[in-house]
Amino acid sequence: MERVVRDEDVDVAERDLVVITGMSGAGRSEAIHTFEDLGYFCIDNLPPAFITRLVELSDLPDSRIRRAAVVCDVRGRSFFMELAAALDGLDQSGTPHRVLYLEADDKTLVKRFKETRRRHPLAEAGSIAEGIKAERETLCSIRERADHIIDTSDLMPQELRAVIRQSFAPQGSHDALMVTVSSFGFKYGVPTDSDLVMDVRFLTNPFYVARLRSKTGLDRPVKTFVLDRPETKAFLEKWLDLLDLLLPDYVTEGKTHLHIALGCTGGMHRSVVLAEYTADHLRSCGYAVNVGHRDIGRDKGAR
Repeated sequence: MERVVRDEDVDVAERDLVVITGMSGAGRSEAIHTFEDLGYFCIDNLPPAFITRLVELSDLPDSRIRRAAVVCDVRGRSFFMELAAALDGLDQSGTPHRVLYLEADDKTLVKRFKETRRRHPLAEAGSIAEGIKAERETLCSIRERADHIIDTSDLMPQELRAVIRQSFAPQGSHDALMVTVSSFGFKYGVPTDSDLVMDVRFLTNPFYVARLRSKTGLDRPVKTFVLDRPETKAFLEKWLDLLDLLLPDYVTEGKTHLHIALGCTGGMHRSVVLAEYTADHLRSCGYAVNVGHRDIGRDKGAR
């Protein structure tokens, strides 16, 4: 079985470093997961002294770390007290960075700790309320230099994710959603991980054209045969309109990966052409897209 997969280089984002901090129980874990979905290189509970080392690594010629997000909080104990100095160092070196500070009111934080049955990191011998008070005092100076402050008291997790995406997703892009477009042959089964499946077997099959039978949808003659037909043009107009309608809503709902599968009989001609065409359209809209052709060349006798 021959398998062809083409990955586009989508790592074109500007440099960005986000330092996430704030109150325990205010949603730092949800925040770091959101940044992971946005394509950031993420580290949780990083001692502030290591921030400089991370910047140095991202400056290496072959580094793939363009955008990074790190969580620095009071779990680091004495190490956390170095955060102010680390931020000063970033300012002095001119390193682009932003500080995201998450907080919530005392009542909400107490409720969250009781629900999770976790101990507050600064309440080893005292109450949760005492730990929260001590943490606010410790974080006071850091809060003052935050670029973004989000109060999560009344936010559901998906709402917090939406707020972060709105503030940190690159403008004009859809980096929150990774799209896989694949072709397949129905005779070999529908991909089990597909989200949207389109059957294109209604289109005229190049298999029945002798000069095209041994070629695939990656070859120009097959592309021309499929794309130049009136029924294909009518289909693509409505198909792409449907995707333009759906994908922004998937992003809004917080979906991070979408698999669009197009199938013909053998997965060699029609579905390959239209998967490539669909991927090109989505890239032009700013989405990060991978293309895969699961069954291409698998059976030269496929119809």
